[in-house]
Amino acid sequence: MLLTRIKGPRDLDGLGQEELNQLAAEIRSFLVDAVSKTGGHLGPNLGVVELTIALHRVFESPKDKVLFDTGHQAYVHKLLTGRQDFSDLRSKGGLSGYPSRAESEHDVIENSHASTVLGWADGFAKANEVLGREDHHVAAVIGDGALTGGMAWEALNNIAAAKDRPLVIVVNDNERSYGPTIGGLANHLATLRTTDGYERFLARGKDLLERTPVVGKPLYETLHGAKKGLKDFIAPQGMFEDLGLKYIGPIDGHDIEALESALTRAKRFSGPVIVHCLTQKGRGYTPALEHEADRFHAVGVIHPDTGLPVKTAAASWTSVFADEMVKLGHEREDIVGITAAMLHPVGLHKFAEAFPNRIYDVGIAEQHGATSAAGLASGGVHPVFAVYATFLNRAFDQVLMDVALHKCGVTFVLDRAGVTGDDGASHNGMWDMSILQVVPGLRLAAPRDAEQLRAQLREAVEVKDAPTVVRYSKGVVGPAVPAVGRIGGMDVLRAPGAEVTRPDVLLVSVGALAPMCLEIADLLDKQGISTTVVDPRWVKPVDEAMAPLAEHHRVVVTVEDNGRTGGVGAAVAQALRDAGVDVPLRDFGIPQRFLDHALRKEIMAEIGLTAPDIARQVTGLVAKLDGRFESETAATVD
Repeated sequence: MLLTRIKGPRDLDGLGQEELNQLAAEIRSFLVDAVSKTGGHLGPNLGVVELTIALHRVFESPKDKVLFDTGHQAYVHKLLTGRQDFSDLRSKGGLSGYPSRAESEHDVIENSHASTVLGWADGFAKANEVLGREDHHVAAVIGDGALTGGMAWEALNNIAAAKDRPLVIVVNDNERSYGPTIGGLANHLATLRTTDGYERFLARGKDLLERTPVVGKPLYETLHGAKKGLKDFIAPQGMFEDLGLKYIGPIDGHDIEALESALTRAKRFSGPVIVHCLTQKGRGYTPALEHEADRFHAVGVIHPDTGLPVKTAAASWTSVFADEMVKLGHEREDIVGITAAMLHPVGLHKFAEAFPNRIYDVGIAEQHGATSAAGLASGGVHPVFAVYATFLNRAFDQVLMDVALHKCGVTFVLDRAGVTGDDGASHNGMWDMSILQVVPGLRLAAPRDAEQLRAQLREAVEVKDAPTVVRYSKGVVGPAVPAVGRIGGMDVLRAPGAEVTRPDVLLVSVGALAPMCLEIADLLDKQGISTTVVDPRWVKPVDEAMAPLAEHHRVVVTVEDNGRTGGVGAAVAQALRDAGVDVPLRDFGIPQRFLDHALRKEIMAEIGLTAPDIARQVTGLVAKLDGRFESETAATVD
């Protein structure tokens, strides 16, 4: 196999065209076989095989910086830079699903949030200029979907301002982000994809005029000098050139020879250049091409021949939300849905099918989505903006200053909250309950099971004068966790016997960690430690009943699937201080560090967020209190 002989990018240099085509076929076969066993981003990588080969033949990584936006299409890049063991892809100790500086000097940036690569590229190009590195080049690969993000256009505005600063922007145009790319830019690119009239017009005109005596050649040169106007008329790629960016394309993204030619020309140019490549997401794998929703953007473990899941998926948090949104849509005509280019991943596809005129896909533009939601709410409807928890970070200012300041009734539904695991640091939704704590008036719900998700979503959309947030985990929704009582707005999940006058521990369980918290209570009970377990349901604001309840316990323990700094534990501690309740509190959550990719359960064990770990520490805390009490009693007797 040719692939096994590729240990680094320069091993590509000696290959002829037939060998390169053979290598492309081998890579696609490898990807289908490997990713079907582990799960991962299959469709995007099948679409960039030839493009990645051409990039590494034209540019000299790592001296030249080859950058990938989002990075989920970097599997081919990994294969060509010496990483061909995909057996533990996205698993603990295995390859990351995104570029990783720890893995290779060829991985320059690790970002897996979209639309950022042009900002990185602008910075690298400026650094080359400042340091006089004329033999260093920068090539940034960005998808047409990522170009819907505002950050990309902010960067383009800066890049275009430097006419003599070399930078190659490769637009990987497959008409999709997750699903089909939408919006004005998408329509413009579609025009470019389907228009080859300019080149054919100019070629035929040249041939005809050069055969015309006397006036032919001067007339051709006049027309050629006016080519900008002709291009705008026949093939409107003028948008990029109007920005000051040289445009090359569209190029067949699966023709290595054509790609190399275009990239070589772009590399030699003394200013910023856009190379527009047309690729096919899922290319070479029939099940992916036939999957219209997202062309196998990301898959679990599948059968390589059929593309069907090996295991039948149980009900997920996302699916529960999807079904409840449709019910709400039938009940209330004022409810609309918003997604940031992730209709299927966040579960709004069913709502879109039922109410096609009440769904808005804003592209990869969370900031715009939040402010647009504020406008929708002010206009008399109730928007539900479903987004990954980690992606809402990007729209914090809009949540604060546009939605909350204006007291707009907008519901944000945060999918993939807490530790998500295999997608790595950037996808763990571990910041939302911390950053949202500072937003005045915002109410935040963390449902513990499917029934509570349905109930709290309904409660959220009833709020008309403030933002509401409902956040839940990734994956399978757990079993129902019934309440045995209610105190204020909090559900009591476990109460000690009536004979216990002052229980030892008030255990505050946040969201989907309820089963684990009940397990902690069982372990504490075996140590003779009495425990009350409550689920606040709405963790912001802290329930008014929390302080008086805490005062009747010896110690308070909070357990949350969120960063410890500024999270629910911190908010409860502040509420107790404000109420003058002097009870020891111990908060358990995610440490404030970037977590490596691994299974969720592996990460939870690594950070000590398991029932045995927490029970052990709480037992020690109670024992310490007992020891202090005994010492104080002895001192009093003496």
